[in-house]
Amino acid sequence: MGSRLKHQRRGKGTSTFRAKARGVKSSYVSYGNEQKEDVLAGQVVELVKETGRNNVLSGILFENSAFEYVVAPEGLIVGQEVLYGKNAGIGIGNVLPLSNIPEGCPIFNIEKTPGDGGKFVKGSGGYALLVSKDSKRAYVKLPSGKSKPINSRSRATVGCVAGGGRPEKPFVKAGNKWRKMKAKSRPYPINRGVAMNPNAHPFGGSQHHAGKSKSTSRHAHPGRKVGNIASRRTGRRKK
Repeated sequence: MGSRLKHQRRGKGTSTFRAKARGVKSSYVSYGNEQKEDVLAGQVVELVKETGRNNVLSGILFENSAFEYVVAPEGLIVGQEVLYGKNAGIGIGNVLPLSNIPEGCPIFNIEKTPGDGGKFVKGSGGYALLVSKDSKRAYVKLPSGKSKPINSRSRATVGCVAGGGRPEKPFVKAGNKWRKMKAKSRPYPINRGVAMNPNAHPFGGSQHHAGKSKSTSRHAHPGRKVGNIASRRTGRRKK
């Protein structure tokens, strides 16, 4: 009887292989009438770097006694005042609806729907560009290069995410890479499937090649879904 394969157990997605929920939740303060009609002021009281995150969080205390952790922009300092609302100025760290942000402005932590707390562009050093607007939609160019229409009442932060240049620093040794991957509950190091035994991977054995077609069904079981998933075509391209 074959062994239970680790990649099959991981592919199923049980709690054993999920990243542990640590730290605090990052979200905009509730979308109240102060922001919809005028402006809500807050002050940065701390900057926090959490394990498992590649960005920096800023703890903000607002004038209505609310306290929230949000993704910090590049250049934010402790003690700085930030403004939330449609009448807030265009300054680093200020949060406004997309309809009140000028075109061409760099933004991040963009809400998918108004009031959801921020969903898009939260990785370190990232920013999006507000390309154009109409009465209902704002068209945003994401870091991937894709332009996405978003509700013009959704909020975004002016600036770019702190921590730019992070990937440029080398890990130097495998232990540092292992600690990073462990914090995110990602498999590391990864061995090649063709280098394994037949009882450990679908591509195992057969003298270090798959030994069969790499095309796999879209509906294959977890762990069996390896190779070319639902490939449209196979073989070499004709010149």
